[in-house]
Amino acid sequence: MLELNRVDVHRGGIQVLWSVSLTAKEGRITALLGSNGAGKTTLLSAISGLVRTSSGTITLKGNPIGSQPVHKIVEMGVSMVPEGRRLFPEMTVHENLELGAFTRKARAGRHETMELVFRTFPVLADRRLQMAGTLSGGEQQMLTIARSLMSRPNLLLLDELSWGLSPVATENIFKTVKEINGSMGLTIFIVEQNVATTLEMADYGYILENGRIVGEGVARELLSSEQVKDAYLGIGDV
Repeated sequence: MLELNRVDVHRGGIQVLWSVSLTAKEGRITALLGSNGAGKTTLLSAISGLVRTSSGTITLKGNPIGSQPVHKIVEMGVSMVPEGRRLFPEMTVHENLELGAFTRKARAGRHETMELVFRTFPVLADRRLQMAGTLSGGEQQMLTIARSLMSRPNLLLLDELSWGLSPVATENIFKTVKEINGSMGLTIFIVEQNVATTLEMADYGYILENGRIVGEGVARELLSSEQVKDAYLGIGDV
């Protein structure tokens, strides 16, 4: 589905990503792990067209997307749930969802998609006329995911889903993401600092440090690896 081959990215004259290569297989959940400043959000921004690569290639189903404008990448089937949610707080839940279906194809089927979204997130159906800014943190995160689903993507990019959420809300959100992956067959690429929860949900994972991929493997195996335990979970061998 998604392939990055030796991708470099510079921002403000400073190199942020160094020869990054990875694959997100169709229908699977792929995780990118790393601490603050590792370059995770920059990588997502490169995939979605918000920043340009300096070298290397990014392809979606074999089609290059690295030089495409953002709206074209969305039309090709990529949608991102940004860190910090970035909703329109003074607009209703329904209005926020409508804004997610801005491509021609998505607008044509927006009513059916919205019903699908409401079945996935029943609480949003109950609050469809409520202002987005009055929702709880967990409900706002649901709305952000639902808004991204309105574009009917093939690839969903998730940036720090657990940001600002309680442990209970985080657990519920991750459970729903897993259900979306299973019921819709949606390919998901998630960037997250909540390592243990992410690896329990994902199929495959990569570790990004200082802009470089330093490890990868089956998610469950990464969860039990000494590299991850020591660097991210704080439970490695002493």
